[in-house]
Amino acid sequence: MSSAAADPAPYYRAHVFACTNARPEGHPRGSCARRGSEKLRNYMKARAKELKIEGVRINNAGCLDRCELGPVMVVYPEGIWYAVRTFEDVDEVLQTHLINGGRVERLMLRPEETEREQIAARVGEAAE
Repeated sequence: MSSAAADPAPYYRAHVFACTNARPEGHPRGSCARRGSEKLRNYMKARAKELKIEGVRINNAGCLDRCELGPVMVVYPEGIWYAVRTFEDVDEVLQTHLINGGRVERLMLRPEETEREQIAARVGEAAE
């Protein structure tokens, strides 16, 4: 088994996975795609390029299994999960997390959160 000291340097300093999974209309768990995740991911990619954020890769992901809270994104290597609803939310994640190295507390998802209502007030939306 190799040691961490022998591991190569990461190719990206940060990797963002945006769930774009689509479930059928009316599925009880919902889906990120049906809540606009593709346009948010596309906007994030374009804004990151405009802002010349280097060393960051923004990808779509299949189901991240937090459908009820979607659209969701996760930033690695930290493993910080965000509920992102608007272009302004995306801008805040880009600026605060990816540029400044901080966290967007109001958008962060906690492991114990499993229902949309738990985060709706924090992210400034009405629960479905």
